[in-house]
Amino acid sequence: MNAPKNPKRLVALQFAVMAAVAGLAGWLTSLLGAPADVTVRQVAAVSVFVCIICATLMFEERRLGVAFVGISALLALKVISLSEFVKSTELHIILLLVGMMTLVGVLKDMGLFTWVIQSIINARKMTGLRFVAILMLLSGIMPGIVDEVTSIVFVLALVFQVCDTLKLRPTPFVLMSVMATNIGSTGTMLGNPVGILIGTKATPTPLSFGDFIVHATPIMFLSLAATFLLLLVYYRKDIKLLDERLAERRASHIGLGPMVPIPHKRGLAILFGALAFIAAHHPLEEALHLEPNTMLVAAPLTIAGLLMVFRSHRARHYVEVSVEWWSLLFFMMLFAVSAALEACGVTDVVADQIATEGAANKYLLTPLIVAITAVGSAFVDNIVFVSTFIPIVKEIVAKSPEMQPLWWALLFGACFGGNITAIGSTANLVAISMLGKKYSIKVAFLEWLKIGLLVGLVSCSVAVSVVLCYYK
Repeated sequence: MNAPKNPKRLVALQFAVMAAVAGLAGWLTSLLGAPADVTVRQVAAVSVFVCIICATLMFEERRLGVAFVGISALLALKVISLSEFVKSTELHIILLLVGMMTLVGVLKDMGLFTWVIQSIINARKMTGLRFVAILMLLSGIMPGIVDEVTSIVFVLALVFQVCDTLKLRPTPFVLMSVMATNIGSTGTMLGNPVGILIGTKATPTPLSFGDFIVHATPIMFLSLAATFLLLLVYYRKDIKLLDERLAERRASHIGLGPMVPIPHKRGLAILFGALAFIAAHHPLEEALHLEPNTMLVAAPLTIAGLLMVFRSHRARHYVEVSVEWWSLLFFMMLFAVSAALEACGVTDVVADQIATEGAANKYLLTPLIVAITAVGSAFVDNIVFVSTFIPIVKEIVAKSPEMQPLWWALLFGACFGGNITAIGSTANLVAISMLGKKYSIKVAFLEWLKIGLLVGLVSCSVAVSVVLCYYK
């Protein structure tokens, strides 16, 4: 596609569209029929929220700036006070993410992920089916240990190595990896910021790391298995060609890549030690009489701090480069806007409408929550929808405590919906960018949508079916 002849005019048009959509949303909000003083606050909160959605869709590089201006407007209009803003930025979630990002930066620096890739590439008796199974299993497990962006970067390094060696079209294997990554990000509390947000904000009691292992991990593996079978059929020609090329390499006793010695034992010990510390946060909190999830936040910070002390020559690099400050600042602003929507009563109105329509019926509300968040997350960052829906689910659960499994419906809808379109998750965008830079390949929107919609329907159907079994 040719670049626009007048980029400034295009940007001005985008801002005009954003202002028009935000104004329309504000006008529709004014029809809620609330008292005049509350209505003004509701209109302002909804307008700012819609502006952030539009900015995310139209020009992501400006979304943080739009969020800054929006928060300033909410403060000036007294929609949210300064103390409420500070409280609503969810600093504990941000610090948890900082600790995990720093830990991942250290492990990356130590070559642990490179060692994993080399071990897979040089595995004996590798076949096309076995490689795809390992690829999807690795893509599904890694996000729950590190995060989805780090996971997809290293898994695609494996994909590119194999495709370059065997002269294969990389697009099918990239799509397999990224779709398994989005599904795998639900497996633990650490796989996606959505999981951390839901876990810490769930009511009547926050969800622990162990709760995710018990309730989310089984659904993740079931969905991953269903997606694996679907992709085996959809990409059967590419997998068959991979199998033939691998057979030729085996017959010639040629490997897929060089094996470079990497001291990996220390990195593995740090990784498993960190996971054990995090997994034990709930018993530690009970033993020390701490608030729920206190040690969940403290554990990554403690580990990251110790690593920075012992690797002080790289400490500044870990904090400045490994931590995604751009995304974290955006999350803080988004959390504050969601708090403003809750404070104004907008989320109460939406929750009442949903609860009234569903009449606290699990067979209606569970697929409804999954469907809304999946479709929304297919086009807008899932953090946006989860931040908005958390107060809504809170309200529904407060009125009908038996509806608590809706928290899991929210998690799976938001993450599985990311597979539907190419812009549905950060992992998707990273994968497309890497594919474009290395091979100058562009994945057409419809090409992604055809398989993404199938994967989204299958995985969401599995999630709904199992979540319904969680109701007592």
